Amino acid sequence: MVYFVGAGTGAVDLITVRGMRLLQQADVIIYAGSLVNPELLSYAKETCEIHNSARLTLEEVLGIMKQAEREGRSTVRLHTGDPSIYGAVREQMDALDQAGIAYESCPGVSACFGAAASLNIEFTLPEISQSLIITRMEGKTKVPERECIERFAAHRASMAIYLSTGMLEELGRRLIDGGYEKETPAALVYKATWREEEAYLCTVGTLCETAAEHGITKTAIVLVGDAIAHQHYQRSRLYAPDFSTGFRQQSGIYGKDRL
Repeated sequence: MVYFVGAGTGAVDLITVRGMRLLQQADVIIYAGSLVNPELLSYAKETCEIHNSARLTLEEVLGIMKQAEREGRSTVRLHTGDPSIYGAVREQMDALDQAGIAYESCPGVSACFGAAASLNIEFTLPEISQSLIITRMEGKTKVPERECIERFAAHRASMAIYLSTGMLEELGRRLIDGGYEKETPAALVYKATWREEEAYLCTVGTLCETAAEHGITKTAIVLVGDAIAHQHYQRSRLYAPDFSTGFRQQSGIYGKDRL
C-alpha cells in the first residue's frame, strides 16, 4: 500500500495525527526534500528506508514504490502542504493504478491556511469576500488562459497565489490590470509556520518593493484581497440574534449590539 501524506506547511506539529501515525508505521518514506521539513522524519521507525525525491525522477520514485510493494512493505509518499494542491500526485496515482498497487490519501495543511493562521486572517468575511481563489502564475508549467491572473482578479475575491515569488512585479501589474486597486491589501508570507517564517503586510502595488526590501525571492505565498485588512465587514448571519437555525431560534434584533 502507498499512502500520499500531506506534511503540512512546515511546523512539525501541523501534520495531522493520521499523517504522523502513517509515518510511524511506514517501511519506506519518499519525501519531497526541497520543501518538506526534514524534522518530520523523526517520526519514522529506525528500520524505515528513506528517500529524498528532490534527487529523483518520477520513474525512480515509482520504482521505489513498486519494489516496496513486491516486498510487502508499506510506503509513505510525503508531500509538502496538502497533496491535492500543486502536489503532482495524480500522475503517480495513475501509474499505481496501471501497476495494480493500492493507495490512499491523507490531507495536510496547505500554505495558504498556514499563512492565514500566522496573520489571523479569515478569507471569507461577509460583504467583503465569500470566495478564496487558489492559483499561481505561469512559469515552466503553463496555466490555462481562462485561469489567467487578470480573469481571477476581476472577481476581487480573496486570493492565494502560489509559486510566484520570483515574478512579483509582473504579478502586481496583472492583478491591477485585472481589477484590484493598487491599495488593495496584500500579504507576503515566507515559509509559513516554519521557525524562519517572515510575514509582511503590504498592498498589491507594493508587493515587489516589499519582497526586495526583505530579500524574499522564493518559498513565499502571496495573499490578496480586502479581507486581509478585516475592516468594514458584516457580522456572520449564523450567529445573529434574529437568525434561526436547527439549534437556535431567533431572539432579538440583528445588529443592535455589534462588536
